[in-house]
This record gives sequence, structure tokens and C-alpha cells, in this order.
Amino acid sequence: MPEFVPGLELCRVFYVEAVRPLLDEAFPGLAHAAARVGAGSEVLGFDTARSTDHDWGPRLELFLSPADVARCGADVSELLARRLPKRVLGWSTHFAPPDARVRVMADTHGPVAHQVVVTEVGGWSAGLLGFDGRAQPSARDWLAAPTQILAEVTGGAVYHDGPGELTALRRRLAWYPDDVWRYVLACQWTRIAQEEAFVGRSAQAGDELGSRVNAARLAREVMRLCLLLARRYPPYGKWLGRAFGQVPQAAGVAAALRAALAADEPGPRQDALCDAYEAAGGWQNTLGLAEVVDARRRPFHDRPFPVIGADRFAAALTARIADPWLAGLTPVGAVDQFVDSTDVLCRPAAARAVTAAAYEVS
Repeated sequence: MPEFVPGLELCRVFYVEAVRPLLDEAFPGLAHAAARVGAGSEVLGFDTARSTDHDWGPRLELFLSPADVARCGADVSELLARRLPKRVLGWSTHFAPPDARVRVMADTHGPVAHQVVVTEVGGWSAGLLGFDGRAQPSARDWLAAPTQILAEVTGGAVYHDGPGELTALRRRLAWYPDDVWRYVLACQWTRIAQEEAFVGRSAQAGDELGSRVNAARLAREVMRLCLLLARRYPPYGKWLGRAFGQVPQAAGVAAALRAALAADEPGPRQDALCDAYEAAGGWQNTLGLAEVVDARRRPFHDRPFPVIGADRFAAALTARIADPWLAGLTPVGAVDQFVDSTDVLCRPAAARAVTAAAYEVS
């Protein structure tokens, strides 16, 4: 096995030393962008040696104009199959089995079944997001796009962008407009508000396991909240902790959440969660997105369960939303705030349909 190298660096070498010379020779002057974007742990910077066992290796997205895709896209792909080197930095450029959902690097003595996707920016973005990212998205477009997909589109690396179209798209989608950001944050606080008293109440009812499960659910919501506060799209569950751990402002929150999940008694469990809420609430108060909210814990009405009153932060954010459509929505949220099905979130048409239905009801 060759020495592990981060996938984005491997793909950069693949483009510079293998793909680009062939393009310059056979298609001189062909306007293109080359990147490693889309699905893949390396795009988020989370790949390790374990990642090399599937869908990892010298890969590339090669973007041409729609006219050039039609004119010579197939020829470019065929050229690469015939003339790419069999290895780059010791890693095979050939992937098998053909047309499988999961492919792995393999040896070949014939043409290279490469993982260079020849495409165009508009169709590529529409296939992932459900809308053409070359135009400014509407509020509905933003909310129907899962944050994992937004992270994949705006993450990774661009190695060359002659036309500049891909770079402009990534800049446009780098983060939510402020009103969408306020709405999504308000919905995240609402999710916490709906369950923050459950940790104490389930324990009081003798349900220790339920109390722990509720604490874990709330910890997940706080982690997603902190990523949103840090202007980072929360990834799906496998990488949520890795992404959260890279947010310097969340170090205190992380310590509190670890204490909450390690606590064997409901009192310390609730107190540690409130430590996390207070830190997140104080953080929001520094961003200027809403009026400052008292970020100190309080009893849950007349019951002896400490909470932050997360609905207060949601209300403050909603009060500052200028977009009348967003301001009038119930706090359903972006699609991955109310849908947890991979089969929905990975299918843009399904994600958009579910989101539209939720807003119609609201």
C-alpha cells in the first residue's frame, strides 16, 4: 500500500501531472475547470487511510462549457482512458468494478476506468442541489438544500478555473444570506426548546435511559447550532463530531457536552447541558444577528428542570427577519432540520418536494 496522502493533495497531483498535460496536448486552449468537489470524505478534509478502501483515489471533476461537453466531452473521457498513467503517487488511477455504486482502485493492463467526471457547472449543481447554482438561489432553494450537500459543493478544492464559473458558484453558495441564516438558527433553537426539559422530566419519571437519550439528542442539536453560528454547513452524522471539533469558539461547549453525556445523575447532566446552552447563547449575542438575549439558565415554568428558554433566542432572531415569506413561516426549518432520512436528503427532487409540502402546511 502506498503511503497515505490526503485525497485533495493526491487529486491535485493527478490533475497537474497527469490530466492537464493530456488536455493541453490533445485539446489545446480548451476552457475548463478542474476540481475535487461533491461527495467524498476528502472533500470535507476528513479522509484517513481507512478511506482508501472505497470511492477514494485520484479523482476529478472536469467542467467544460455545455457546448464543449456535447462537442468533445466523450473524446476527453476516452483520451484519459487510453493515456492516463496507471498510477499517481503510487495510487491506481483505475477503478473497478465498472458501473458499480461503490468502486475501488484496482490494477489494469488495459484502458483506465478512471474517475474523471466530465460535466458542466449548471447541470452538475442542479443534479446535487436541485437548482442551477449559477443563479442566485431563492429562499426556498436554500432551505431545500441539505447542509451536507452544500458542504460538498463549497468544500474540496479547485485546481484550475479558466472560465471562473465554478469559483463564482462556490462563492455564491459559501453561506446563507443573513435572513435565511436567521431563520435556520431560529429553527435550531426551536428544536432545543421543544425538548430541553425532557432530560429532567424523563429522569424524574424513573426513565434513566430515556434521560440519557434525550441528552444525546440535545447534544447533537447544540453541535449543529454551533456549526451554524460559526457559518459552517453541518455535515451528516458520520462527520458531525469532526466538523464540530474544528470550531475553536465551541471548545467550551464541547467540554460541557462531554460532561453531560458522561454524567450518571440527572442533575449534573442538566447542569452541563445548560452550560453548553449558555455558551451558545452568549456566542449568538456577539454576532449582531438579533437583539441580545439573557443567556442565563432558568427553571422550566414551575417545574424544577433548568433550561435556557431556547425559544427566546428563536424569537429574537425571527423578529429581525426582513423577508416577509421567511418571517411568516412556522419554525419548520431547512430540510435536514426536519428530515433525517438519507434516502430523502440524497435525492434533490425528494428533498425539494418534502420541503415544499412542509411550507404549504405551515
